[in-house]
Amino acid sequence: MKKYLGIIAVLSLSLACKQATVVAQSDVKEAHTQIDKKNNSGDITAEYVATTMKFLASDELEGRDTGSKGYEAAVQFAEKEFQSMGVAPYFDSYRDPFEAKGVPTMNVVGYLKGNDKELANQFVVVGAHLDHIGKGGEVNGDAIANGANDNAAGSTAVLALAKQLSKLKSNKRSVLFVLFGAEEKGLLGSKHLAQVLKDKGMDLYTMVNFEMIGVPLNEKSYKAYITGYEKSNMAAKINEYSGAELIGFLPKAKEYQLFQRSDNYPFFKQFNVPCQTISTFDFTNYNYYHHVDDEVSEMNFEFMAELINACLPVVVKIASTSEKEIKLN
Repeated sequence: MKKYLGIIAVLSLSLACKQATVVAQSDVKEAHTQIDKKNNSGDITAEYVATTMKFLASDELEGRDTGSKGYEAAVQFAEKEFQSMGVAPYFDSYRDPFEAKGVPTMNVVGYLKGNDKELANQFVVVGAHLDHIGKGGEVNGDAIANGANDNAAGSTAVLALAKQLSKLKSNKRSVLFVLFGAEEKGLLGSKHLAQVLKDKGMDLYTMVNFEMIGVPLNEKSYKAYITGYEKSNMAAKINEYSGAELIGFLPKAKEYQLFQRSDNYPFFKQFNVPCQTISTFDFTNYNYYHHVDDEVSEMNFEFMAELINACLPVVVKIASTSEKEIKLN
């Protein structure tokens, strides 16, 4: 989540995105091939999660900083994943380009059109930020901030949910699956896209964002929390749709105003509808925020798969109810 610990990495950038388009093509293709083998049917598996995470948070991607070759490779990977699923681009391509403080970058936007003639005009956004900070303070010769929990984990959830929904083809509403760029520069990708969609006159029902879901909460009865818990009935509806105590209230999330610190917030500001973030970072269970040790070796893939699979019926229901049941308080 953006800057809630006051840690800012300011890096000099010398590569434009157009210079990075041929980077790591073989690595992207190999990762994509491995994922096809890992998850052809059924629930999302821990193996699928691990394979996706190991690519997105690999040293080869060098922390996925805005404008970098590593971020371009992550974008190419997401594009190939969406294409293989049959998830269409929402714009002319999967890329939604913008500039982040003078640096060309992009969001990645996939689109599943709703199958109901009337409800298809209503949209649900499922998102997570794909970028990270690039380099961090060196530890034992390692300066790459891999960004496994922040936020390869959330990006993996979005790709996994897109994969499952594209198989089910049950969504009456249209769904956008978005991987945001430049979150670490000030939520710039989500600010850009929210403005674009508002200008298009989109009827946005709700937005569900995923941020730092790589490790379980400490000693909680629920699996995750949402930011802005008190702002809507989203938590109650998620629990109803999942048939379990999936979401709870984390006081620290309110204390640190996490509702305003991730990519849900620009959508809330533009559309004034329920837009909230699902997270499992509770300030006690992970020590490597914006740190070079935010590595895949620290992630709990079994837990991640369990959480993603628990969220699947929630997203299916959100995309299919006859009425907009999630409402602001």
